[in-house]
Amino acid sequence: MNAGNRGVSDPPTGLIRYWAAAREAAGCSEEPYVAETLQQALAAASAAHGDGLARVLSRCAFVVDGTPVSRRDPATVRLAAGGTIEVLPPFAGGAAAKTKSRTLGRPLGAAAAVRVRP
Repeated sequence: MNAGNRGVSDPPTGLIRYWAAAREAAGCSEEPYVAETLQQALAAASAAHGDGLARVLSRCAFVVDGTPVSRRDPATVRLAAGGTIEVLPPFAGGAAAKTKSRTLGRPLGAAAAVRVRP
């Protein structure tokens, strides 16, 4: 609880984990957050690490406590005490890479396509 205001609790604290380009831009692999929403946590991280991280964050996907945020507005994603935010930059490849399965003749997603050997 907030010591100066009865009935008012402090914002939740948790951990932000940066992956790949986000880790490089932040200069660390993880750090604590103190925020009520994902938007607040990302704004604080951008303020702490500068424009380079802000640019990377604008292209990232986020997973909060094991649940993908998808296209939800970060201002509406509430954070829990002891939670974790995973910051996932886009990776090479993607859904555009399709091939046909040799045995089924059906298109496969990119993840399955890399398993097919010539």
